[in-house]
Amino acid sequence: MKIFEITNVDFSLRHFLLPLMRAARDRGHEVIGVCAEGPLLDDIRAEGFRIVGVPFERSLSPLAHLRAFRALVALMRAEKPDLVHAHAPITGFLGRLAARAAGVPKIATTSHGFIFNQGGPWLRRAAGLMMELIAGRVTDVFLTVSEAGAADARRRHIFANPVPIGNGRDPARFRPDPTLRGRIREEFGTPADRVVIVAVSRLVRDKGYPELAAAMRDVPDAEFWVVGERLASDRGDDMVELLRDAGLGRRLKLLGYRHDVEAVLAAADIFTLPSYHEALPMSVIEAMFCGLPVVASDINGPREQVVEGVTGLLVPARQAAPLAAALARLAADPGLRARLGAAGRARALERYDEAKVTARTLDLLGL
Repeated sequence: MKIFEITNVDFSLRHFLLPLMRAARDRGHEVIGVCAEGPLLDDIRAEGFRIVGVPFERSLSPLAHLRAFRALVALMRAEKPDLVHAHAPITGFLGRLAARAAGVPKIATTSHGFIFNQGGPWLRRAAGLMMELIAGRVTDVFLTVSEAGAADARRRHIFANPVPIGNGRDPARFRPDPTLRGRIREEFGTPADRVVIVAVSRLVRDKGYPELAAAMRDVPDAEFWVVGERLASDRGDDMVELLRDAGLGRRLKLLGYRHDVEAVLAAADIFTLPSYHEALPMSVIEAMFCGLPVVASDINGPREQVVEGVTGLLVPARQAAPLAAALARLAADPGLRARLGAAGRARALERYDEAKVTARTLDLLGL
């Protein structure tokens, strides 16, 4: 079969869809990636995948989306895929409607989160719900990464029988590794006995950086490593400037985008993601596989991953004081960190093994 995997930007294709594309190719299918052009596509193309650039924009601009829709319809009519599998809210909407217009035999989507759950102006949330309701009517297979997402799709009458399939990472890549821990700490000039708190995400406000910057001031003996950057398509305040102005001094290490996230996680002691909204964050899964206790917001997504007091700690979103208290508690107790981290890795092995998740996804797609 010829399969189109469609998402918005190169970051999403590289970090979320590539394992699924590899697995589908291993089953003998022709897999074509479709997204906006970007530098992270070079390595994917080097693996032999064909990637088609489409002018997607992460905005609500009708004209921009009309251009992308027309490009998708033309591409699908020329290529005649057997299956279109669309991801991301706006791209998923455009991809599914274009597939219907082009007469694609089978249309699928995986929801990585809904716009109507992301806060913001009511008109934007209402538009997000309307898009899901419309696109749901032309969808044959509806998957979600989280159980909460599937429940939302049923409750909102978006799709009658959505299937939560989770997210996954390779436990052979993301794992505790004393050798990597020593190398990375030496590279960063961090003593072996210093507690390191790490965050891995795009540098946007909705990941909770204002509260995290404030909280770290109350954990004075710990270093704070931040892995990630602000994508060109992201909007809002510059979190780099906010973090640099937080008064953390040399305790703050802004590491930018890295290809060795597993090494950085192996060198850290605590992982945190105090987001305002999530689907089922991949960074939490990576941290769990690396044996780190997780401090995350008590919201949909993380509350499916983190078992309070067993694999990590859940705190109210948008509140710095509870976040600081949770981080300080773990920073002061190495035994607790070890117990929670070990339990988190065991839970990840049970629920988030990449090979199992991708195999189930392909089965549900009929591949």
